[in-house]
Amino acid sequence: MKKICVVTTTRAEYGLLYPLIQRLLDCREWETQVLVTGTHLEAEFGATCQEIERDKIPVFAKIPILVPGDDAVAVSRTMARAIEGFAVYFSQERPDLLILLGDRTELLGIAAAAMNQQVPIAHIHGGELTQGAVDDSVRHAITKMSCLHFASAEEYRRRIIQLGEEPERVFCTGALGVENILRQELLTREELQGAAEFPADRDYAVVTFHPVTREEGTALFQVQELFAAMEQRKELFYLITKANSDAGGRQINAYMEQRSAGQSNMKVVPSLGMKRYLSAVKYAKFVLGNSSSGMIEAPALGVPTVNIGDRQQGRLMAKSIVNCEPDCAAILEAMDRALHMSAASGENPYGDGTASQQMVAVLREWLLQGKLKLKKNFYDIIWSEK
Repeated sequence: MKKICVVTTTRAEYGLLYPLIQRLLDCREWETQVLVTGTHLEAEFGATCQEIERDKIPVFAKIPILVPGDDAVAVSRTMARAIEGFAVYFSQERPDLLILLGDRTELLGIAAAAMNQQVPIAHIHGGELTQGAVDDSVRHAITKMSCLHFASAEEYRRRIIQLGEEPERVFCTGALGVENILRQELLTREELQGAAEFPADRDYAVVTFHPVTREEGTALFQVQELFAAMEQRKELFYLITKANSDAGGRQINAYMEQRSAGQSNMKVVPSLGMKRYLSAVKYAKFVLGNSSSGMIEAPALGVPTVNIGDRQQGRLMAKSIVNCEPDCAAILEAMDRALHMSAASGENPYGDGTASQQMVAVLREWLLQGKLKLKKNFYDIIWSEK
């Protein structure tokens, strides 16, 4: 029997992978092994492995890789531990396919270990651009290590091919985040108020702010400007989810904890989990920060996004996204535009909500029928100087 390995490293990525994991586990044609690593296993990031277990997802193995620290050295050491830990797993289990989603630096280490062990990789969300973050380089590097590609939009499918990947290996499936919105039965506003323990009966914004990893030393200044803006709009409540473990993430989280302490209109949480997070976004006045969820999930829910700075620069953006510079005055102006925006239509450039179904169909064809080969041809696009 074929063996498929799915790796999850963060709360956000697990939420996206959830419908695919469920569909893979329902298939009897192969064995599905779910590996949990990264921030899932760390208390300071919410120990979100517990959420996976509450979802009754069988966890095949937990592989600790995260090195304490908030700098580039810690990131590199985490990548090294990912290579070491997953090399042992690949050597022992010999999966027939590894599924990775996204562009986290630790995923690059996992992909490198898989490449060395000749484990084929199927990559989700390749071809995208986030020019303000190192994720951009990581994403494209994983693309070149992968044998199958699941793009969230046609523009991204073309970019994967532009990177030299054979068109028959590249599939435009849409985004799993859109599928979550369409398939999940979200909480009512009253249920959300109890489940997330914040006053969901008043106007609020959902806030997520990550470091812009291509801009050294800007994280603290930018989050200071964000909080200065929020403190001038005290009529709103702010439900704030912590930053990820990128370089500068812990500095942002410490500042958020300190600045929100004693504020009656702010709450900082390590993680909400997929259902509570999407439910919170659904009833929010807008999403505030620089998370990819503001690019994909918020527009699909018809909720405006205030996107701060350059972290998401280059992504496809719906009309409900208001971009602004990371300074207090610009953020306040963008917040005002979002508050006065007419109800968004749920515009969504990221597919029809059938991503996991399409992915499993591709896997059945390529994995079970023997089409999946490690050897790839580089696909040259004919071009001219003109």
